[in-house]
Amino acid sequence: MPTLAAPHVSYHHSWLEAAAEFGGTRMDGSGTDGWLLADLKDPAAFRRFVDTLTNDALPESPRQQGHVPCTYLWIVDGDTFLGSLAIRHRLNDYLLNEGGHIGYSVRPSARRRGHAAGALAAALPVARDLGIMRALLTCDEDNAGSRATIERNGGVYEDSRNGKRRHWIGTA
Repeated sequence: MPTLAAPHVSYHHSWLEAAAEFGGTRMDGSGTDGWLLADLKDPAAFRRFVDTLTNDALPESPRQQGHVPCTYLWIVDGDTFLGSLAIRHRLNDYLLNEGGHIGYSVRPSARRRGHAAGALAAALPVARDLGIMRALLTCDEDNAGSRATIERNGGVYEDSRNGKRRHWIGTA
């Protein structure tokens, strides 16, 4: 049964396999911006990556300009990495219009099995504990799978901006 877990170096091999499945496309909710896949093959670099993801939840941690504190969680089944999920603690202008509070991705070989919907359901109480009473989730206009995941979890469509559908989900 898949669960949400804190990022950990024990998933290194499985994480690399999953990253390869994306074929260079963006892994939403992964925190990989600024990290090269080739570098993350090195165990020491991967440990630094995991430490960076973990520390990003702390308000005082240094982060890139325009980024907000974020709790990263991994969707795992035993020792298999299935995907990533990010809970952004607050919204800036970009996140309000396009990115939302929660972003996620599931590795291609594990899609269409309900992993994203289950992970989002498990993440909503975590968001509530972070003080987020209503979470904004967005998806591309043409991403029917993500739209269904959001709606399955109670997402209510508000509008579309810049090609992104915006939905709100109560976390209480």
